[in-house]
Amino acid sequence: MISLNFSKSPDALLPAIVQDYKSGDVLMLAYINKLAWEKTLETGKAHYWSRSRNTLWLKGETSGHLQIIRNILVDCDEDTVVYKVEQLGNAACHTGHKTCFFRRVDNGELVVEGEKVFDPAAVYGQ
Repeated sequence: MISLNFSKSPDALLPAIVQDYKSGDVLMLAYINKLAWEKTLETGKAHYWSRSRNTLWLKGETSGHLQIIRNILVDCDEDTVVYKVEQLGNAACHTGHKTCFFRRVDNGELVVEGEKVFDPAAVYGQ
C-alpha cells in the first residue's frame, strides 16, 4: 500500500484537496488520517477524518453525494494529497452548494457565487 507521511503532523492528519476530475474546480478541503487513507484506497470512495466529530466519515454517507476517486496526486513531501473525484449529486458542500468555496472576497466583503444545488434541510433534516 502507498504510505503517506502522517508523522509530520502532530495530530496525524494530512490535508486532502478535493477537485472535480473533469472541470478542475476545487470542491473542498478535508483531512485524512491513516484509516481514512486506507479506506479510500480500498473502496475507491473518498473517506475523511472529521476533526469536529473525531471520527471517520465517508463523504456522502448521509446525503448520497458520494465522491468517487478518479485520480490521486501525492505531493513531494508525502504529506498532502489531491483527490480528483467524480462528485455524485453535483454538490460537495453541506450548505447545498456545488463547492465549499462558493464565496469570494470583493472589496472586503464576501460575495456568494452560484446557486444552491440542494436544500440542506431536506437532505439532513435540519
